[in-house]
Amino acid sequence: MFTPLSVILYVTVYMGLLFAIAQVVERRIKTSSEVNAGNPVIYALSLAVYHTSWTFYGSVGFAASSGLLFLGVYGGALIGICLWWVTLRRMVQAKETFRITSIADFISTRYNRSQKIAAMVTIIALVGILPYISLQLKAIIDSFELITNSPRSGASHELSGWVVTLFMIGFTIIFGVRRLDPTERHQGMIAALVAECLVKLVAFLAVGFFVTYTLFDGFGDIMGRLQEANLTHLTSFSAVENSGSMWLTLLVLSFAGIHMLPRQFHVAVVENSSRKHIKTAMWLFPLYMLLINLFVVPIAAAGLLQGLPAENADYFVLMLPQLAGSEALTLLVFIGGFSAATGMIIITTMTLSTMASNHLILPTIERVNALQPLRAYLLQLRWVVVALILLSSLWFAREFAESYILAAIGLLSFVAVLQFAPAMFGGMFWKKGNSLGAFLGLTVGFIIWTYCLLIPTFIKQGWFSEALLLAGPWQIGLLRPEALFGLEGLNPVTHAVFWSLIFNIGSYIIGSLIFSPNKSERNLTMEFISAMNSSGSRRARPTGLDAYILLQPKLEEAKSLLSDYLNDDKAESAVKTIADDLQVSEKPKITIIELVEFHRMVEHVLAGSIGAASAHKAIENTIRYNSREEGDLKALYSHIVTELQTTEKDGNEKNGSEQSGYGLIEDLQNQIDDLEDRVKDQQKTISEMELKLEARYEEIFKYRIESQKTKQDNTMLKAELQQILGNRAEEGFVDKSN
Repeated sequence: MFTPLSVILYVTVYMGLLFAIAQVVERRIKTSSEVNAGNPVIYALSLAVYHTSWTFYGSVGFAASSGLLFLGVYGGALIGICLWWVTLRRMVQAKETFRITSIADFISTRYNRSQKIAAMVTIIALVGILPYISLQLKAIIDSFELITNSPRSGASHELSGWVVTLFMIGFTIIFGVRRLDPTERHQGMIAALVAECLVKLVAFLAVGFFVTYTLFDGFGDIMGRLQEANLTHLTSFSAVENSGSMWLTLLVLSFAGIHMLPRQFHVAVVENSSRKHIKTAMWLFPLYMLLINLFVVPIAAAGLLQGLPAENADYFVLMLPQLAGSEALTLLVFIGGFSAATGMIIITTMTLSTMASNHLILPTIERVNALQPLRAYLLQLRWVVVALILLSSLWFAREFAESYILAAIGLLSFVAVLQFAPAMFGGMFWKKGNSLGAFLGLTVGFIIWTYCLLIPTFIKQGWFSEALLLAGPWQIGLLRPEALFGLEGLNPVTHAVFWSLIFNIGSYIIGSLIFSPNKSERNLTMEFISAMNSSGSRRARPTGLDAYILLQPKLEEAKSLLSDYLNDDKAESAVKTIADDLQVSEKPKITIIELVEFHRMVEHVLAGSIGAASAHKAIENTIRYNSREEGDLKALYSHIVTELQTTEKDGNEKNGSEQSGYGLIEDLQNQIDDLEDRVKDQQKTISEMELKLEARYEEIFKYRIESQKTKQDNTMLKAELQQILGNRAEEGFVDKSN
């Protein structure tokens, strides 16, 4: 038996070792370019953050009650992994082009960098994922109390909850939010995450081998005893009611989860350093998934055969070695479960804090003048958000400690994340998808999820009247949350998935079809889709014109802007790096094109810290061009117009003259694209005229052939007529002679 103090000491030492690993990796990155290039094996193993305490503990509990249905949580994920070269590769390519830092950033950037969409995605993620974080905290607290034999209620339970939560706040800040990293890549943290993923795999395999080959005589022995004990439901694919619909539901949810869970998006997309690493992940990650599920059924069977209560099946993994008196294995399993939970908590909380600060807090600060000094404390604001998220998760875990919802809390969060699917996949593969459709789909889907899943949870907890669940609002039976529009007999999760997807997809399609986006959104859509389809890096923009713009004032202007969001050292370092990359650091003066490229790269850097949408807004509101610079931009544009379509020059110059400042560049690009569209239309018209002309030629050719045939027929008829007349004349001559 372990004392609480000894367990805390072991955990502290373990996390200290992980922190040391992270520090070593980060130091090597600063001195070696090879490490910075990333490692495909490290990348593939980091994706195992998908397996949380829900896998480590919950899969056994799921199998004990529902048989092989637990595999549905991984079946859809495997299907998604098989398609990664189509889906994940596109997401990584878009991330590299637009400096995307989160799933909210990804979706909003696709839809014209919409702040509303980014905010909606963030809200859905916060509300939907918070219960999942609660599950991880509960797993740590319960396993801590099991291993120390502490009371699972009362003051000791309250204290352990607070201790675990405070530990998690500290670990999350130390590992993931220790600094405001402009690159938004945390390779030291990823190295520590990989170590955790290996520890939880080793721990689960160890207890699996122990149960299968020490407590029993292998798989055959376990299967035989299951037959004798009438526990064959553990190996059944249809051990629950409506198993077919539940299988389909789990496949859909896990397919979406492997792409769109915030933690999964971060490790798979944001932390990706090379698209080639995806190929390694496509075979190594499924292998990991197979290994960590190999002993789920044997462990569930062993617990039931040993007479352990079925309601404690989630913790059979920990209880079996503990009952067998193996302290070393018990500690290893506890550390493995702790790793599974903390990996998810750290990555998810870090990602959610970044999304909340970039898309909720920062836009609020920008709109309220009195709050603008807080821009310099963005890192500290993220620490506060981390604390709020974890404290809220602790409250949720306590409030719903005895509720049914904790048994399916992972699915609750998966259904919330599913609401990203239409906007995300539609944006990746459907060019007509636009910002209105995406916003409507997200909003309506979130409302249906809240109504069909979240509100019933609160009702069963006693927060609202049960009449709403039984009779519907205003006694309208068709509006019952768990039997919407009369659809009864389904599992609540399946019911919520069905209706939320129907309304979400429908709203997305209808909104996209009835709304005509402006030129800016259409241009960004084409750029985004082109970036996803590109096979290489983007082409560099041409440079030219006279170098007359003083570089130093522009550098100071950029430093001042970046200093509002980064500390002074990082702002200065970022500006210096940009100048070096543009090869202008030694120049006293630069060209207008170099200046435009400089500002775009500043926006690129800023996007890494505050998101693409916020960075674009900050640049647009801050950067200004003087009259000569504007004139040169117009002159350059005039030259481009001449190259594309000389006859359109005057009209487009008139439109361009109405713009000023940073927005002039976007307007010029819009008009260039408009000219290109007109050229394409003219080419299409010419092609149509050529087709008509060709058809006319064919008609003329047919007419000539018919005319020649008619002439030939007339000639033949004349010859025949003459022959007939000649024959008759001869016959008349013969008669006269007689």
